[in-house]
Amino acid sequence: MEVTPQTVAEWMVDEIQFKGTLHQSDAIDYVRTHFGEQFVFVNENGNASLEKEVKKAFRKLHNGRVAWDRDGFFWAWT
Repeated sequence: MEVTPQTVAEWMVDEIQFKGTLHQSDAIDYVRTHFGEQFVFVNENGNASLEKEVKKAFRKLHNGRVAWDRDGFFWAWT
């Protein structure tokens, strides 16, 4: 099975639905290990981040039902 940004985004939404939250560091670690380094990059601040296409697919999938907590660096089901 080919892994796409959509695959990664679906995993993220499933995790948040099941657990209620998903910390960015946990997402980065899981994505690197299970989906591949191509879905992660280091941003201008030197922090690991999810690739733009993953974030775009994620936003489409959750359709506003997930919120980002800037202070805690996690996503949560709303």
